Amino acid sequence: MRMFFWGAVLGAAALSGQEAGKMIKADAAFDAIVPAGAKIEKLAGGLVFTEGPLWIREGGYLLFSDVVGNANYKWTPGGQVTVVRKQVFAGKAAPGSFIGPNGQTLDKQGLVLTCEHGNRRIVRTQKNGSLTAVVNRFEGKRLNSPNDLVFRSNGDLYFTDPPYGLAKQDDDPAKDLKFNGVYRLTAAGKLEVLVKDMTRPNGLAFSPDEKKLYVANSDPARKIWMVYDVKPDGTLAGGKVFFDVTKQTADGLPDGMKVDTKGNLYCTGPGGVWVFSPQGKHLGSIAPAETPANCAWGDADGKSLYITARTGLYRVKLNIEGVRP
Repeated sequence: MRMFFWGAVLGAAALSGQEAGKMIKADAAFDAIVPAGAKIEKLAGGLVFTEGPLWIREGGYLLFSDVVGNANYKWTPGGQVTVVRKQVFAGKAAPGSFIGPNGQTLDKQGLVLTCEHGNRRIVRTQKNGSLTAVVNRFEGKRLNSPNDLVFRSNGDLYFTDPPYGLAKQDDDPAKDLKFNGVYRLTAAGKLEVLVKDMTRPNGLAFSPDEKKLYVANSDPARKIWMVYDVKPDGTLAGGKVFFDVTKQTADGLPDGMKVDTKGNLYCTGPGGVWVFSPQGKHLGSIAPAETPANCAWGDADGKSLYITARTGLYRVKLNIEGVRP
């Protein structure tokens, strides 16, 4: 199966540099993260539900997905947004369904891995543009709709599998698995489920030393981030709530996240990107003009946080370098 590169240009150069959002300081430590006078820039608009940002160092551009628009895009520093791949899911779906691509990352060879909701799989894009399925089943049953993914330095791939790509989610007759899991695909090719008791596992990230794994739960009834100890063999233990925002009424749920080299977390959630210390203290929030769903580090120095938020793409330049694939 080929990955087609389309020439359509959405054109967003006029947006670059436009201030679009605000910083909300909750603790003095926020000042060490956010430069004085930092501004949130809107880089692109006119999309549907942006997700899966991923900076490509070789070439210096950002890939991102549109999980409702059912397409992958490329943003270049010149301000252009072009379609990389459209109609990722070719089946039938009701308007507004979450059937397109979602989270993305890079493997050790620099190849892009993409979660595909409607296709219920994770794929790798080869250098020639062809697509190879990485995983689509667990114990012979189809996955629900892989959502986000992250590699451990030893080559093990961790990913979440909520039911968002299914029309009726947990009640969909096409749902083969009775749970929504957090999985590990080892470098040797063994797939195992590590967590089965989260209702809506979503974004995930390792601490810089890989001793902790953070996982978002995007359930309106339990809006939390969990943290797990990563055992030497790569399995998880000691799961506990890292932070709970269930009582927050602003739009948005715990979703995508990233960490910086100091161990601070940047977690999309109600009203913006929540910034936490490694100890779980809320330092402040980065609030773009739209509700964010995911974020990623980019630019040459790795200090720019790119944020995918509903119909737009945003960026803010910070003080600390992020952990990138």
